[in-house]
Amino acid sequence: MDDVTSDRLDRALRSVSAHVDDTDRSGRLGVRLSRVSRPTELGYQRYTPSMSVVLAGRKRSIVGDDDQVWGRERFIITPVDLPVIAGVVETDLGAGFVAAVWQLDPVAVAEVAGAMSRPHQDAAAPARLGSWTPELADAFARLVGLLDTPEDMAVLAPLVTREVVLRLLQTDQAPRILAAIGNREGDVVAAATALLTERMAEPWSVSDLAAAVRTSESTLFARFRQVTGMSPVQYLRRLRLGEARRRMIVLGDNAAQAAVAVGYRSASHFSRDYRALHGRPPAADAARARGMLARGEVAIA
Repeated sequence: MDDVTSDRLDRALRSVSAHVDDTDRSGRLGVRLSRVSRPTELGYQRYTPSMSVVLAGRKRSIVGDDDQVWGRERFIITPVDLPVIAGVVETDLGAGFVAAVWQLDPVAVAEVAGAMSRPHQDAAAPARLGSWTPELADAFARLVGLLDTPEDMAVLAPLVTREVVLRLLQTDQAPRILAAIGNREGDVVAAATALLTERMAEPWSVSDLAAAVRTSESTLFARFRQVTGMSPVQYLRRLRLGEARRRMIVLGDNAAQAAVAVGYRSASHFSRDYRALHGRPPAADAARARGMLARGEVAIA
């Protein structure tokens, strides 16, 4: 990372750290801020269409078969809702772990993409992690810098938002940014993920899902993996196991109740999949997580 980029991210870190607990102010920018003082366990998260940035420390993110440990030298673009397993693996002395998730505005993306002569496009699918450019780091630092001057947000936030989008579209992550605005191919994946999320308990097959979104199985499978990093079956399994864990921890469901609620027809199948993902049997994992919550520890990332 060059000195200019590092300096701009240092500036962003100072702004975010100063306002990390002000959810009202950060919400006005469409940014969700977080800070923890020590590493956490891996846990289930839902990534909505967004840009995820780590400003201090390092985290581990598992998207399908893609398992990455990353920090401030990279960022992640999520074009559609994604079920992810993630956790903090390293904190910085003094700063801890500090991150920001900026929600992508499809209207702004469409406007900027339409005004550009040609967004960056490579034949190959981009890497899961994006790399900063000095221009992108500068624009992002000025965006979160508006946390320091909330009186300027109404005028400057729309302008800086479009500049951040412009700089993103000039990187190799442009295809993921464009997939968030409802282009024809992105619509297929967005429609499929919405159906799986809303109706996860139904017995979906790839052929059923392809028919529901009016495309071929081969097109759905290829586009789904390109955009999400998972097959539709993997995506649905991750959704179900994440929701089952939430139901056991938050709602108090037992393992059998949670399994049925999310669409598992076999208790043994549910237990096997759950243990493979979370490392413990469902009941034991939920009991441990509830105990951590009761002690004020981080149990759900």
